[in-house]
Amino acid sequence: MSLPNDFHWGFATASYQIEGAVDQDGRGPSIWDTFCKIPGKIADGSSGDVACDSYNKTQEDIALLKELGATAYRFSISWSRIIPLGGRNDSINQKGVDHYVKFVDDLLAAGITPFVTLFHWDVPDELEKRYRSLLSRKEFPLDFKRYAGVMFAALPKVKHWVTLNEPWCSSIQAYSAGIFAPGDDSRQDIYPWIVGHNLLLAHAHAVQLYRSEFKEASQGEIGVVLNGDAVFPWDATDPADVEACERKLEFTIGWFADPIYFGDYPSSMRKQLGDRLPEFTAEERALVQGSNDFYGMNHYTANYVKHRETPAELNDIAGNLDVLFYNKRGDCIGEETQSPWLRPCATGFRDLLGWISRRYQYPKIYVTENGTSIKGEDDLSREEILEDDFRVQYFDQYVKAMAVASSLDGVNVRGYFAWSLMDNFEWAEGYQTRFGTCYVDYKDCQKRYPKKSARLMKVLFESMIKKS
Repeated sequence: MSLPNDFHWGFATASYQIEGAVDQDGRGPSIWDTFCKIPGKIADGSSGDVACDSYNKTQEDIALLKELGATAYRFSISWSRIIPLGGRNDSINQKGVDHYVKFVDDLLAAGITPFVTLFHWDVPDELEKRYRSLLSRKEFPLDFKRYAGVMFAALPKVKHWVTLNEPWCSSIQAYSAGIFAPGDDSRQDIYPWIVGHNLLLAHAHAVQLYRSEFKEASQGEIGVVLNGDAVFPWDATDPADVEACERKLEFTIGWFADPIYFGDYPSSMRKQLGDRLPEFTAEERALVQGSNDFYGMNHYTANYVKHRETPAELNDIAGNLDVLFYNKRGDCIGEETQSPWLRPCATGFRDLLGWISRRYQYPKIYVTENGTSIKGEDDLSREEILEDDFRVQYFDQYVKAMAVASSLDGVNVRGYFAWSLMDNFEWAEGYQTRFGTCYVDYKDCQKRYPKKSARLMKVLFESMIKKS
């Protein structure tokens, strides 16, 4: 049970969740700044205005990473900090660019490899006003391409690029559930599929640009990050439930990965959605297919899946099935956490690593997010929070499951990033839910305190990674 000797490990964060400083040094508003101002959208009425103040605490964050022994750090760039209005003809904010240039230099000086995400859901708000941002097949991909090019040119020392984080969430949570910015659920039957298509085009345009103008000089790599939950049939003896499991993975992962690896959407999606699922033009297909140097995998939980007998509803986004925590026998997938959607199941992690590897011809995989919240954690004292044994157990079981997949299943996993480095703004849940391996005291200047889980990581990975 081991991992490759060049394995990267560390922690992950996202710009809007940790940076704060929303009006500092020329940053423009993002759709999340606007969304947070709408009453009732964020559970505790909060926002990322201050968050963890990481924009002003980069040295503190790097020192923390070094203290914890991390060899890599995955973070995202705030698009509206680089191009405040967002568009390809809009001016660049040099102070924003300089901030990330120095941050990357300082990470490298500390011996920490940067993995940089260009887009973690925070579209510049001006693009939403101009053309409804992600809904534009014509404008959005080209504006994103220009922004990506600015960062490729500014950060030639970065060798690991992520175009988009979890386009499923940008499509479904924002345009079906309406709980993520910009929260447009007015056409649940069609908008998610349009947005998903446009995000694939944006990703592919950025990859094409990187490969044609920057990859040779930097000797780097670029890919997209997709989320996905593991699945088990509600009734393992029912072929319809087994088939539903496959369909669930296709509607979540295959939706984006199949066009990249195979050139089109899964047939199960075409069958259910019909002409609501966009068609690729020949030019788009050529652009999208093959646009991944690695597979970025975000994973947290698992479910039992039960097929439905009735026809799919118009706004169904999962493949006409039920997603459950209990199976036919009454077995539970895992213990409750603070997040209603998340229950630990490390065996599901190994299983999903295998499914991705088999389906997509064993690509290089970076696990770019994995972690858990703890039920009632925010109600505890700081001393109690630092003793996060539930999270310790989660990471121990999941990292070992990954090592088994690497050793025994032929999975080519080359990196792992715990979510998250620190407690932060948890989107629609505000600050009531904590995912951090480090406690953040929001009432005392956002001071960081490593939890037991943060200190576990170095010991865990040193025991798993092969010695050269």
